[in-house]
Amino acid sequence: MIQQPRGGQFAIGDGRLSGYIAVTLALLSFLGVMAFHFPEYLTTPELRQSYDVEVIRIVMFVALVISGALGLWNVIRNVNKRAAFTAWALVIVTIALGGHRVEVGDFPDNTPYLGLDWFILDLLGSTLIFVFIEKLIPHRKQPVLRPEWQTDMQHFLINHLMIGFALLATNQFVNQLFGWAVSDALQTWVQALPWGVQLFAVLLFADIMQYSLHRAYHEVPFLWRFHSVHHSVESMDWLAGSRQHFLELIATRCFVLLPIFVFGFDKSVIDAYIIIVGFQAVFNHANANIHVGWLKYIIVTPQFHHWHHASDKAAIDRNYAAHFSFLDYLLGTAVRGEAKWPEKYGIVGGGMPDGWIKQRAYPFNKPKKSAGDADG
Repeated sequence: MIQQPRGGQFAIGDGRLSGYIAVTLALLSFLGVMAFHFPEYLTTPELRQSYDVEVIRIVMFVALVISGALGLWNVIRNVNKRAAFTAWALVIVTIALGGHRVEVGDFPDNTPYLGLDWFILDLLGSTLIFVFIEKLIPHRKQPVLRPEWQTDMQHFLINHLMIGFALLATNQFVNQLFGWAVSDALQTWVQALPWGVQLFAVLLFADIMQYSLHRAYHEVPFLWRFHSVHHSVESMDWLAGSRQHFLELIATRCFVLLPIFVFGFDKSVIDAYIIIVGFQAVFNHANANIHVGWLKYIIVTPQFHHWHHASDKAAIDRNYAAHFSFLDYLLGTAVRGEAKWPEKYGIVGGGMPDGWIKQRAYPFNKPKKSAGDADG
């Protein structure tokens, strides 16, 4: 009998990797067929226009075949049969619901929705890109399924599913409170600027807003109680950035959206910004030993942001920027003169419970204390 290692580590032949791949592909296929049946409620309006349904059908079919084959392979080898049977059950249910052949008719475009499609696409893209990078050039040797990965995957899922509500809340907030600040003349002038200038401007203004609010999260005890959920991660990787209290997520989106709303950047610029911010939010937390030379003083890298999450004394309340590290250097909040990487991560003194539900309630249950005493 093959003894399975602890701590999420894979051993060749134990069936864990093939089992997890089988279950993941089957689950994503099941979610995909549900989105086929209820596109008006489970898909993101901004993404629908970019879909090639026939390509999605092919991808789903291939995923179902691979999932079923991997499950069969594990059963034949008598390893990780629980994952195999779970994958088969999901494959059978998906096929029973129509699988890749489900027809998608016309549907209303203004219904409330959950971002199930955004979750599927982001999970696939993130795992394919960042797990590969982390295995190719890791900062630390750690398993893909490191401690508390289940909690962070729950954050990843819930935050993605609630993206429709988050966008609705932020749009209402900005429109209702700051509609008076919109100037047609200013927006026309901004949209006449070169595309590259607009992109740099939207990244800079958004990062200035993010820096300001991020610093407040650390220096205002009440706000820190919410932000500490994000800082409780003790093993940094591409999934770590998903650990975030939903109320903080909405507040940050509202704040960052302000300059975008007021200046009225070209839609293609905003689309590019969304792609960049989505990539960098994952990239900054990645367990990747990436060096960019002198550019580290200009742009945020995993090394720069890892110091923000460190519980080393020199890292407390430092490295706030999300895009441009020069903001921290200019404002005196950058970590200087330390080793290339921090020793450990998380909240000084610990205390954060594990589990998505407990972390939702944590800011309301934990007594106030100074950010400096708890920060990491």
